Amino acid sequence: MPSRTKRPRVICHMAASTDGRIVVDGWPDAVATAVRREYEQVHAEYGADGWLCGRVTMEPFAGATRPDAEVAREQAGGTGDVDLAGALEKIGERFGVQTLMLEGGGRINGALLAAGLVDEVSLLVAPVADGRLGTPALFDLEGGAVPPRRLVLEAVERRADDVVRLHYRVEGSAGSGV
Repeated sequence: MPSRTKRPRVICHMAASTDGRIVVDGWPDAVATAVRREYEQVHAEYGADGWLCGRVTMEPFAGATRPDAEVAREQAGGTGDVDLAGALEKIGERFGVQTLMLEGGGRINGALLAAGLVDEVSLLVAPVADGRLGTPALFDLEGGAVPPRRLVLEAVERRADDVVRLHYRVEGSAGSGV
């Protein structure tokens, strides 16, 4: 568990094309199948206590979604911002989560990275160039107020079917002690 807080260690575990796109729909079937298989294998190796993904990622799995107007009314009285550090601490304290897999999409990944709350990045690079404009990327941030984060390469691994795994430590994350 990261030092100085009760929040879990956060590992952003994602699969992306060589150009950083994270939506596998539309990729060649063999590539999509291989990257999904490798993704699940690496995910299992971490033995994480929990996982987190964003609204857009989960929307296809939800039985229903709330209308944007309803969400806007709910947030009208406040800033609409979420205390991500506080939320992670509560996840650690209340649910005993020590390792949390952050599995996208790009906006939730970007928000946690910008807040200094991602400790590691586990990236499977698929042997495909996507190139579709507007397709979500690994870390999507609006505005330029947040500087890019330095990653320190910990490991490189060639996996089955030309998938490459890159494992990074995020320099200066809230839990890294750096």
